[in-house]
Amino acid sequence: MNPTRKRRMTLVLLIVAAVGIAAALTVYALQQNMNYLLTPSQVLSGQGADYKTFRLGGMVKSGSLQRDAHSLRVDFAVTDGDHDLPVEYTGILPDLFRENQAVIATGHMDGGRFVATEVLAKHDENYMPKELAEAMGKAHAKHHVGAAAQEPTP
Repeated sequence: MNPTRKRRMTLVLLIVAAVGIAAALTVYALQQNMNYLLTPSQVLSGQGADYKTFRLGGMVKSGSLQRDAHSLRVDFAVTDGDHDLPVEYTGILPDLFRENQAVIATGHMDGGRFVATEVLAKHDENYMPKELAEAMGKAHAKHHVGAAAQEPTP
């Protein structure tokens, strides 16, 4: 192989290696920023153990809301109809946050509790993320919950 061809081959191999490394780093960075939405049943079955942080979606269980009188700490349970998962949050909750309302909390598991860093409440009666709507639909079908029973009474 002559020197010119050898230089070209080396240059092509270096370019291919650089593109491969850049693609691998991009995929790694995107995986670190993925935000998975899980229901309490999925978390308790072990699916949440693979993720450092994830979103927990469901309904705020009736009678589970407890506020600390001396701080902004709030404890409540999120349910999907099958299982409940206790949630701990310190901060100001959204205005629409209440019991029997859809909620999505971002955070991580700490022992048997979900420690939330952000809590989002649904903003009107029609909004629910697609993934959460599908998971809740399966739970409602399993428990024979009708559409009329899903709506909270004012």
